[in-house]
Amino acid sequence: MSGQRGNPWQRLGPGPLIAPSLLAADFMRVGEMVSAAVAGGADVLHVDIMDGHFVPNLSMGPGFVQSARAFTDCPLDVHIMVTDALYYAERFAEAGADSVTFHIEADSDPQAVIDLLRRRGLGVGLTLRPGTPAETLRPFIDQVDMVLVMTVEPGYGGQRFMEDQLPKIRQVRSWLGPARRLEVDGGINPATARACAQAGADVFVAGVGVFRSGDIPGAIAALRASATEGAAERR
Repeated sequence: MSGQRGNPWQRLGPGPLIAPSLLAADFMRVGEMVSAAVAGGADVLHVDIMDGHFVPNLSMGPGFVQSARAFTDCPLDVHIMVTDALYYAERFAEAGADSVTFHIEADSDPQAVIDLLRRRGLGVGLTLRPGTPAETLRPFIDQVDMVLVMTVEPGYGGQRFMEDQLPKIRQVRSWLGPARRLEVDGGINPATARACAQAGADVFVAGVGVFRSGDIPGAIAALRASATEGAAERR
């Protein structure tokens, strides 16, 4: 593979980005799922990592990212829902992540995690649970490439979208300005993608709605169309 590696957020260009979550893929057919998503128009592949402690569920580890990396040059954004963000950020950097998104609520010092990812030349994402105030991000928001606003409680796929997170999306967008990315994850479908885009989101994570749709390209196209409409309505 010859694609460009490292921080993807600036080089991906303007407009809404669709990031299918591999948590919802068939793990027995990872290569096929990755290829189908990329061929279907995915801009980024989202990898949800759970340690069974920070959230009450357990998912794949660095070996999964290494395997996915072998199939594609598509940017891999690894969302680490883990207690020790600093330790795992290093492990996933080594495994082939292009960007790592970590929780402000994790035990690790956020500045140390940001500094590690910058030294590695990776994208830096910062996220927070639905119940965590947006203000907790303020000390670090000027140092990140992307903020992820969780629109469900982290830990499980297939949850219902939390509409009460829309004001938080608007607030974070006002801090980020137009140059940096604002991602949403949880219950994202064409209708909720449009609402989130109206509020200022421009990266849309969807798992079940893409990989279990029966039509991966069609699902990605529908998300992109709704997000584009929502962005136009915001202006």
